[in-house]
Amino acid sequence: MSEMAKPLPPLPDAKAIRARAAEWILAQRVTENWTADDQAQLDEWLAQSPAHMIAYWRLDETWERTNRLAALKRPLSATPEPPARARRASLYMKLAASLAVATVLGAGAAFMMPEPGVKTYATSLGGHEIVKFTDGTRIELNTDTVIRARMTTESRTVWLDKGEAYFQVRHDSAHPFTVMIGGRRITDLGTKFLVRRAVGALQVTVVQGRVRFDAPNAFATKQTAMLTPGDVATATAHSMSVVHRSEMAIGQELGWRHGMLVFHQATLAAAAAELNRYNAKKIVIADPVAARFTIGATFPTDGVEAFTRLAKEVFALRVEDKGNEFVISR
Repeated sequence: MSEMAKPLPPLPDAKAIRARAAEWILAQRVTENWTADDQAQLDEWLAQSPAHMIAYWRLDETWERTNRLAALKRPLSATPEPPARARRASLYMKLAASLAVATVLGAGAAFMMPEPGVKTYATSLGGHEIVKFTDGTRIELNTDTVIRARMTTESRTVWLDKGEAYFQVRHDSAHPFTVMIGGRRITDLGTKFLVRRAVGALQVTVVQGRVRFDAPNAFATKQTAMLTPGDVATATAHSMSVVHRSEMAIGQELGWRHGMLVFHQATLAAAAAELNRYNAKKIVIADPVAARFTIGATFPTDGVEAFTRLAKEVFALRVEDKGNEFVISR
């Protein structure tokens, strides 16, 4: 596939989006009981438009820079921890200052525009694209995925704004390669790895080499993991966990690269949800008992009808074709 940027759709009102992004930043940073539901709503808002994501992540970066500068100015001697109300007021002031700086620097409309040297790549529902870079790095985009990339002589940065991508990175310690997903960062240490961004969770699977995964949570507590082949890290708004999977299991997870989805003891509900990621015509498991039936099967990524045949022939389930969806029940 060629390295060709696909244009973004027309941007909505930049000022309104920036204000909404600021509200999300404040809620996430200030709220003491930020929940998984809150994170899911934020992820949904971010997924609605690349403009939302650009506004949020740039403001988040501004916030982080402000915090770093504040840390450099902080005296070395210990000072009493301010009360919660004072801390919240300080956070509001920081964000207001960040927005003011952005405005003074002329970040109004430009705040929503792609940065110089940044290219956007995207796939549609069911799409698959390979992006090749001059340094030898390859990125495979799975269905319904959006990335931005800035590759310079100084550094290499990719933002995964939506979906799933498989990275084969040409390691160069003098020119670090990082993947940004919100406030989370993946740093390449000579690697092949898979990153999947879903509502409420982020998953990183290492196939070869090592990566450093930095994933701050909703309480601004930094969590870091060094991942090696077979490690799968999952980060949510509140936690990060790491498990180890076999080479075969990871190979099955990467079946989409060859147009196939492999399921091993997966529930019908989970298999249907995975197929729905690739197809406009959805599968709905209307019966909670049937949803828990398990299968071991391989389908093409467009195998919605093959899945419904299995449901009828193997499990004797009822399948109704309702035009834009198949409804499965007992």
